Amino acid sequence: MPLSPWHYTQANTFGAVKMSTSEKYVNSLTKIKEAEEKTEKEVDEQKKKVAEELRNFEINVTQSITVAKRDGEKLVESSIEQARKKASAETEKIVEEAKNKAKTISSTIDSKTVKQIIDILLKEV
Repeated sequence: MPLSPWHYTQANTFGAVKMSTSEKYVNSLTKIKEAEEKTEKEVDEQKKKVAEELRNFEINVTQSITVAKRDGEKLVESSIEQARKKASAETEKIVEEAKNKAKTISSTIDSKTVKQIIDILLKEV
């Protein structure tokens, strides 16, 4: 059975449609591949950015810890020095009070002692 011209036209049209579909498929695959590459590049750039931010954060944390440690040590040294000065002043005050009391006590004892000696001497006369 011979084919009609209509069959040939339809076959050519179908082939053209098929080619067009193939081209669309390849074109779609190309676009998908380009989108994947673009996304991968963006992800890599974001990873680099996050890694850099993390590195900077670690540096800042380390510096902050070092500064805080140094400031803490200075504060402790300052507190110790203030406590030492306060203790020294209190010690000097206590020593001075003790000296004054000792003078008062020794002069009181001396007067009593002298009076007792005089009483003893006068009794024997």
